[in-house]
Amino acid sequence: MSHLDHTPSTPGKFKIDKSPYYSRTRWHSSVAKLTLWSSLFVALIFLFFYRSPSSSSNNPPSSDPSRRYLASATWGGAAWEKRVRTSARIRSRNGFSVLVTGAAGFVGTHVSSALKRRGDGVLGIDNFNDYYDPTLKRARQALLERSGVFIVEGDINDAALLKKLFDIVPFTHVMHLAAQAGVRYAMQNPGSYVHSNIAGFVSLLEVCKDANPQPAIVWASSSSVYGLNTKVPFSEKDRTDQPASLYAATKKAGEEIAHTYNHIYGLSLTGLRFFTVYGPWGRPDMAYFFFTKDILKGKSIPIFEAANHGTVARDFTYIDDIVKGCLGSLDTAEKSTGSGGKKKGPAQLRVFNLGNTSPVPVTDLVGILERLLKVKAKRNVMKLPRNGDVPYTHANISYAQKEFGYKPTTDLQTGLKKFVRWYLSYYGDKKAVAR
Repeated sequence: MSHLDHTPSTPGKFKIDKSPYYSRTRWHSSVAKLTLWSSLFVALIFLFFYRSPSSSSNNPPSSDPSRRYLASATWGGAAWEKRVRTSARIRSRNGFSVLVTGAAGFVGTHVSSALKRRGDGVLGIDNFNDYYDPTLKRARQALLERSGVFIVEGDINDAALLKKLFDIVPFTHVMHLAAQAGVRYAMQNPGSYVHSNIAGFVSLLEVCKDANPQPAIVWASSSSVYGLNTKVPFSEKDRTDQPASLYAATKKAGEEIAHTYNHIYGLSLTGLRFFTVYGPWGRPDMAYFFFTKDILKGKSIPIFEAANHGTVARDFTYIDDIVKGCLGSLDTAEKSTGSGGKKKGPAQLRVFNLGNTSPVPVTDLVGILERLLKVKAKRNVMKLPRNGDVPYTHANISYAQKEFGYKPTTDLQTGLKKFVRWYLSYYGDKKAVAR
């Protein structure tokens, strides 16, 4: 049994506010805070339109594939509409019809597959951009198609496409997982974060608030919103007004935007703050993934340490546990209260931490990979760069446990074993991977 199994699921207690709107009142305790985030939103929109990658000398005009896509996407026709309806058809009693954005992504693929297995209707949408290898996304797409999930190739900023999908299917729920991920990439391509995480979210919410009936929405925020917060474990009641990266700032802006659409239009919105998700079919830009690749190739891997040789640790959360949290949030989401863009009553607004509650030093992660791969890593220890990374993350999951019984069950040793087995199977044997 792993030492992680002995770690309490909720180290550190906090008292849950019994009011269903506690998170809302907590976030908006002052006009100053609202002004701060409104200013941030305006600044980010300015950045997107006037300092977009296409106008930067550091990036070629085509560096933002999601923007290229809007000019070239094609969809529609009888055969296309039939595929949309078939994929979204509910096949179980009391099932949902769910639009999953970012369905070809890591979490999106696993959530779509789980929803389909239990009989829900599932339709995906993804723009298949090249932030990381699109062939991996296409392989995930093929996996979902074999289970009956159709992924529409399109961008969430394409309002006409989204409206068309809602005209064809009266979605009961939206699982919004499309986003520009990654903390460090924001320093290279800031406009892509505004495009996907802010403009894309608003585009989706605009279509949802005009839908009749309005769907309930569950969406991916991030543990990055805790930023420079030093209180651990991180609780949903903690301050989140000190983002350490542009990525974190866009996710925090998303939470404020969610509050706005909930307040004005009666949309039911649940935000999920994911903590370092890992597992099979994962993202190649994540440390556990490229560590595995580079260890097998005999390349050195960067091991960051905090100030004064401090430990850098992450609350690594296995994908199956994240999926349980996503489905639990979806199952407990209340209906939106608006219709055709008009609010008829107060609507549900929630934010949950989804983590493993067992932070593990990155050095321990490397040690586990060494044992699983039977290869010694070439470690290059260096100071944690000032690029948005934080030294420590730790989730308090008491609220998710209370609301829908969320309880992660996979420790890092077990989860990495499953990931390595998939990695070697997907990329071939060790010799093939090393070439």
